[in-house]
Amino acid sequence: MSVQSTIKRKTAPDIRARKNAEPIVMLTSYHAHTAALVDRYCDVILVGDSLGNVMHGFETTVPVTLDMMILQGHAVMRGSQQALVVVDMPFGSYEASKEQAFHSAVRILKETLCGAVKLEGGERMAETIAFLSDRGIPVMGHIGLTPQSINTLGSFRAQGREEGSWEPIENDARAVAQAGAFSVVVEAIAEPLARKITETIDIPTIGIGASAACDGQVLVLEDMLGLSPRAPKFVRRYGNLGPMIEAAIEGYATDVRSRAFPGPEHVYGMKAKG
Repeated sequence: MSVQSTIKRKTAPDIRARKNAEPIVMLTSYHAHTAALVDRYCDVILVGDSLGNVMHGFETTVPVTLDMMILQGHAVMRGSQQALVVVDMPFGSYEASKEQAFHSAVRILKETLCGAVKLEGGERMAETIAFLSDRGIPVMGHIGLTPQSINTLGSFRAQGREEGSWEPIENDARAVAQAGAFSVVVEAIAEPLARKITETIDIPTIGIGASAACDGQVLVLEDMLGLSPRAPKFVRRYGNLGPMIEAAIEGYATDVRSRAFPGPEHVYGMKAKG
């Protein structure tokens, strides 16, 4: 009788235990096929509401719906095997009350089978994070630049550039950690502040544009692959796939128009009659 080894998927406690240990590798994914690739190298896959930008062409993440997140979260779970999959809670799905957040999070976990949810906000969301955590829902926090608040922030500018502005962000970090989040994304804040927060709170910090001082890093997959037309300045591009894809499409279109596209005889080994 053959025995098949089961791949154990990482859990929120596994990531929580990585504080001050091996850096946490995290990328976004929204499809089964990219999730399969990301899964080989990452500890966490984030199904981010950035799908609104990179998949649907929205200017912000505000229009993204809960149904959109669930659909793509399900796809990523089918494509991955070992990474912890975290699904973003989109704008409007959790802010009204902790009860609203619970019902939205339950839908996400039940319909995608993912391992955790992520929500934006520090002190103002601490009660909600505690409510979810106490009811068995692992929560990843998100502080610093919070893209869902773009209409009140006014721009995607870095936070905490001046030391005098650090206190609210530090308070947010402490509140998220004390409320029971297993980790927190720290976005677009100055390196000294990111370092201080990482050294102060007892849960892993995952930076995005927040320097190498954090316990891990996350990037939007399309940004680091060179597929996004407007990636943030802090993104290091590890590929430049946009021009490669365009060149391939151009080659295909040229072949079709010149009738050089392979016919049945090429595909099926058939010889033309005559």
